[in-house]
Amino acid sequence: MPKRRHVSEDEDETHVSYKRARTTETDDGSEDEVPQRHVHGRDRNEKRKRGTGVATSGSDLSDVERDIDSPRHAEIDAVEFERVNGERLYAQLERQRQLNIQGGIAECGIIEYIEMHQFMCHKYLKFTFGPQINFIIGHNGSGKSAVLSAITVALGGNTKSTGRGTGLKSFIREGQGASEVTLHIKNQGEEPFRHEVYGNTVVITRKFTKEGSSSWKIKSADGRVISTKKDELSAICDHMNIQVDNPMTILTQDSARQFLSASAPRDKYKFFLRGTQLSQLEEEYTACSKNVNLTARVLASKKDAIPDLEDRVRETEARYAEASKARQQRKKADDLKKELAWSHVAFKKNEMEEAIQHTAKLTRRLVKIEESVQSSEAEFDKATALVLELEAEFQNLEKFDDLGTRKAEIATQMRANKVKLLDYATELEDMDTSIQNLDGRVKEFENRIEEEARRGDYEAKRMETQRKLEDAREDVTRLEGRIGDLMTERQNLSVQADRLKEDGESKIPRRETIQKDITRCDAMIDSAKRAENDALAPYGNNMKQLLDRINSMHWVGDIPLGPLGQYVKAKDPKVWGKLLRNRLSQLLVAFAVTDARDHSQLKKLLMDTKNPRTSIIIYQKDMFDFQHGEPPDHLHTAMRELEISDPYVLRILINQAHIENQILAHTRKEGEATLHSIHGGNAWSLDLFNVHVFPEGGCNSSPLSTYPLPGAMNLMLTERDTTAEIGDISERKKELENDYQQINQNMETTRSQYMQLRQQIDKLNDQEKYLENEQRIARSKFTNLQHESNEDMSVDVQGLEGAKQEAIQEKESIEIQLVHVRGKRDMVNQQQYAFQLQLNEVRKSIEEFEERRTTCVNKVAAAVDVRMRAQNGKKHYQDKFQAEKKIVDDAEAAAEVVVEEFNNWSVKAADYCEQVPNPRKTEEVQRNLDSVLKALKEREKRFGASVEEMAEELNKAKDNLENAKKELKLMAVLKASLETRINRWGYFRAHKALLCKHIFQCNLSNRGYYGNIDFQHYEEKLVLSVETDDQLQTRRMMQTKKPDLLSGGEKSFTTICLLLSLWECIGCPLRCLDEFDVFMDAVNRRISMKMLIESAKMSDKKQYIFITPQDMTNVAVSSSVKVHRMSDPERRESR
Repeated sequence: MPKRRHVSEDEDETHVSYKRARTTETDDGSEDEVPQRHVHGRDRNEKRKRGTGVATSGSDLSDVERDIDSPRHAEIDAVEFERVNGERLYAQLERQRQLNIQGGIAECGIIEYIEMHQFMCHKYLKFTFGPQINFIIGHNGSGKSAVLSAITVALGGNTKSTGRGTGLKSFIREGQGASEVTLHIKNQGEEPFRHEVYGNTVVITRKFTKEGSSSWKIKSADGRVISTKKDELSAICDHMNIQVDNPMTILTQDSARQFLSASAPRDKYKFFLRGTQLSQLEEEYTACSKNVNLTARVLASKKDAIPDLEDRVRETEARYAEASKARQQRKKADDLKKELAWSHVAFKKNEMEEAIQHTAKLTRRLVKIEESVQSSEAEFDKATALVLELEAEFQNLEKFDDLGTRKAEIATQMRANKVKLLDYATELEDMDTSIQNLDGRVKEFENRIEEEARRGDYEAKRMETQRKLEDAREDVTRLEGRIGDLMTERQNLSVQADRLKEDGESKIPRRETIQKDITRCDAMIDSAKRAENDALAPYGNNMKQLLDRINSMHWVGDIPLGPLGQYVKAKDPKVWGKLLRNRLSQLLVAFAVTDARDHSQLKKLLMDTKNPRTSIIIYQKDMFDFQHGEPPDHLHTAMRELEISDPYVLRILINQAHIENQILAHTRKEGEATLHSIHGGNAWSLDLFNVHVFPEGGCNSSPLSTYPLPGAMNLMLTERDTTAEIGDISERKKELENDYQQINQNMETTRSQYMQLRQQIDKLNDQEKYLENEQRIARSKFTNLQHESNEDMSVDVQGLEGAKQEAIQEKESIEIQLVHVRGKRDMVNQQQYAFQLQLNEVRKSIEEFEERRTTCVNKVAAAVDVRMRAQNGKKHYQDKFQAEKKIVDDAEAAAEVVVEEFNNWSVKAADYCEQVPNPRKTEEVQRNLDSVLKALKEREKRFGASVEEMAEELNKAKDNLENAKKELKLMAVLKASLETRINRWGYFRAHKALLCKHIFQCNLSNRGYYGNIDFQHYEEKLVLSVETDDQLQTRRMMQTKKPDLLSGGEKSFTTICLLLSLWECIGCPLRCLDEFDVFMDAVNRRISMKMLIESAKMSDKKQYIFITPQDMTNVAVSSSVKVHRMSDPERRESR
């Protein structure tokens, strides 16, 4: 079909556009111009009246007033059209049939493959189609028609057109919940659809469920899902010209049977228009005609107003010519307005310069206050660092709780021993009194016995008995002496064992300290190994990440400098490295910023990277001279023993630690002598003293607070490679392990000696028990001898002697107890002596701790006081800075407003006119302008309007006149264009009807029939007539029959002929026909099959799918013909 006419630039496209499906041209691609002589009679007469051009306004107006007819009425004279084009078209068709030209294979828009899951009666079915002719055969009921239904469903067609169901749910196999259909469409050739996305094949999958849901997946050749929208499917079908809802594209069984027999001439004509898509184009043209006619009636009413508009233009031009004499005076007013505009700009410029100068003055003042803020913050940070250092020193003091607990334990034990000693003293005193009393009683008994003995003659016998008693008593006394010696020896051994135990326990803290040092060496070795990959490890946690974030962020001042230690090296690390590392460690891990406003942002970064105690120093990039503060060149200073690569880091350390005049000495004595020689100063010594000599001659020295640095910080200022550092630490660890082993050996020796003494004490205990047993035997013997002696005595003597022996035994028993109690008292006294020594040591340690703690607390208090004063100063300057900054911000905001006003005024003045140099003051220019405008107003009173108003009125009148003429002209052009399109539509309809007629006659001639198609376009009828050869034996040679009088075979054959003729009138690459031969006899079937195959082969780039229940044994399968045999599907039995 002809393409839409392009609207030129001088035309306004006022008609409404309607979207429609793309319709192809004729097969041979020809499109002839519509001859004017073929127009219907009424149209030709009106054409003659109008003429062919739109040059004059009269013709334009007449065209506007005339309505456009419907496309159906643009009828072509069929007889004349067939006379002119019939022979040429028929000759072309005959030439194609004689040459038997084979059509080409379609590269785009044909179906390559179909696959169905749970669709209708099929559980699973797939086919690979050939590019031209495809026959699907199978028994009745095998589900052949499901293939065409699946094609319609997959391509988004109307399900009712399949004749197999009223909705998608009816296509789902019985008993199943969902169904799926997949099509592979060829996408190659010169104009594929988005080939870079889909490739050579477009895969379309549609899935629908019993619940009524439906979805598409449109995939590329490699299986990637490109879209799930139906709009994409519509775009694919439009591009490939697949007309799935065209009734001639997919012809089902019912529509094929009803096509010829059951349809009226009007229905056949509508079928023809729908199949060729002429009906859709007709509807669009009809809608356009209605809109154009409606608009034309509105514009026609404007025709009468054109003379009035022309008179209005002439009248306005006359008034404008008279008023233009005031232009000279108006020009003067314009010049004054220009000067006035630039005088305002000059005034605003002066105001802007004053505001900028005022802001600059305030900014300079703010900078000085900011310097004070930075200085106060630096003092505060320095004081804070000192407080943290002193607090760390305080935390590293020996724990007082351990000393107090130890003191309390010793005091408790000593108090318990004092109670024992008091008890022992009381007991000994009671024993001495008892012994004295018993001695008196024995003496008294002896005196009385002597008196009784003198009275009797038993002296000789008594002396013998007495001798035995004395021997027995000596044995008892000897055993008691040996027991006493054993107790004394045991006490001595116990004292030695306690001393050995104390000696072993005293070595435990030293062993634990060495163990901690060994663990610290292991940690340092690990840190050194990590430092091989991370040179920044000694300066804190996550340093590389911290520096990356610092470099990637925006800062008010310079990028923060740090850590400072990476710019510092020790010249002689073996001598001074440890001392300098201990004194400067907090500064070496610190960062420095040039602007106080960057402090909070950097502090947050340090907190995020787990470096909360890292100091931040605020410094100024001032390359000041520090040489006047240095001591003589021959002295060691901290600065001279350091190699600092960054000049600003050097000056930061000078400001923070005074390294330029900090003397280094090997000993405290050397430091004092050096400081005295230079009349005062401060020094650090390798024996860890801080020496200060005052200019007046006084000296003060105190131990340096040293505490172990964590982990990798011990690697700072070593200036050795990692291997050497690991070697030194390993050597140190080896020495510590040797010391640890030596202490363990000493402790083991002490323990062995202690165990030997304990064994000796246990042996003495066993001997004591043996001697006590012997003592009991001797006493028993002594007691028996006493009884024998008493029997030989008289009753009185026996009584006295018995009382005496009881007193002696009681005295001996008390004496034995006395020896035991004295031994226990001596042991407690020895324990008290040992406890007293320990208590003295603990008291001394507590006194030393209290002294150190008091000194440290005083230092912390002093440092806190300094920090408080520094914090107050910092807050004072910060508050002052904020107040002054607000003033500066307000001034800057006011200045920005003035600058913006100046810029806006300058732009507006430049837009209004060119710059006027050296304008006068605004007041003077305004006075002159007011005078000129007053004169102009007096002139305007005479004319009733200003020159501008009259010029505007003139332009408006001209625009109204030109717009009215232009609209009328454009409407005439639009109507002419639409009429041309309608005439071309009528010509295209006549061409398709003639083509269909000739092809239908050619197809019938294959059977020896003759027929005709009478297209009555004006009445919208298609009358079909066929002359068969079944009456040759009757009175007439041929018999003309109507379609409803034909036999089943003749009707089916006629349907095939008509369908083939209509297929030649559409451009869709796909043709599908279901059971075309169901009512044919053998002859008609054979001729129809041959005709279908030959027509399909001659069709260029078309694909045919035929469904038939025949076995197709008489069809030769070739590269262009493919037969697909379908087996009976599995069906669910009804229950």
